[in-house]
Amino acid sequence: MNFELTKEQQMIKEMVRDFAEKEIKPHAAEWDETAAFPIETFKKMGELGLLGIPFPEEYGGSGGDTISYAIAVEEIGRACGGTGLSYAAAISLGASPIYYFGTEEQKQKWLVPMAKGETLGAFGLTEPNAGSDAGGTRTRAVLDGDEYVINGEKCWITNAGYARQVIVTAVTGKDENGKNIISAIIVPTDAPGFTINCNYDKMGVRASNTCELVLEDVRVPKENLLGDPKKGFKQFLYTLDGGRISIAALAVGIAQAAFEKALQYSKERMQFGQSISKFQAIQFKLADMAMQIELARNMVYKAAWLKDNNKPFTKEASFAKLFASEMGFQICNQAIQIHGGYGYMKEYEVERHLRDIKLMEIGEGTSEVQRIVIARQLGC
Repeated sequence: MNFELTKEQQMIKEMVRDFAEKEIKPHAAEWDETAAFPIETFKKMGELGLLGIPFPEEYGGSGGDTISYAIAVEEIGRACGGTGLSYAAAISLGASPIYYFGTEEQKQKWLVPMAKGETLGAFGLTEPNAGSDAGGTRTRAVLDGDEYVINGEKCWITNAGYARQVIVTAVTGKDENGKNIISAIIVPTDAPGFTINCNYDKMGVRASNTCELVLEDVRVPKENLLGDPKKGFKQFLYTLDGGRISIAALAVGIAQAAFEKALQYSKERMQFGQSISKFQAIQFKLADMAMQIELARNMVYKAAWLKDNNKPFTKEASFAKLFASEMGFQICNQAIQIHGGYGYMKEYEVERHLRDIKLMEIGEGTSEVQRIVIARQLGC
């Protein structure tokens, strides 16, 4: 397997980096401070075609592959972790399930505007009592004539405050073994009885919009059911596998930003008559950081390549997500250490990278859940 980027992938990398350097990075500290969602920046990303990278042109996309998409996530995350998270969620969670499992009518109605960057979507899976235990979903959808009536609540849902629709998971019945059947249903955010609160005060990724959803007798047409009603659970597991690749890519981007700042600072900071980059203690830290980032990036590319080539990628997506997030947290921590007292100050920005990257060990399945997934894939 050759991980040399194609000409198209290299062009995307350069285009996204240029955009991120000019349109995102200068505002990242302010967005973090004020917890402002950069909606105007997302509109610009939409105009550039960035929100449709992995989707075919027939659905308003760019016809790119998963590697290209992962590259874009890394470059946006390198500039701002919160913007990177919302970008990844818009594609992996908001749009991809409709592309994978939607009818042609659903794709035309919901996917095309998202791929063109005209609208955003969200994915409502997590509940107050059902996080890693997604099978413990309590939200219920009951068929009443030609409509589903949905009741329940969701928490920590990315982009919901700016989404046109949310794909909500809900229990729709019982199977022959008495287990809950969990289905996915497309719910417009302007539906009566659908309340969205975006009041979380978060430690990091503060530029990303995160919301609580409350559904009280929300009615949607039964044609809003997404995919096979009895395979909703398998559908969102596949969705999460893909999402883990993008979270891994985001972790690489944040870690890369922290590493670059640490490397630059080490060359400028003078102690005992020379730059601290001349001290072996600092050199070893930087060498390990560079090596781990490159290893994580290659794991992301491998998982993306497997997905693009229709090969099993569940284990590799978990490998990438687990390694990149834990590695990234260590690298951001070391970046602060290299900065010394200055690293603890907001103006040097490495403390923001540490706050941002912590979520990568939690979201899209915690590190503990990743180890469970990997062990199961090993046949344990």
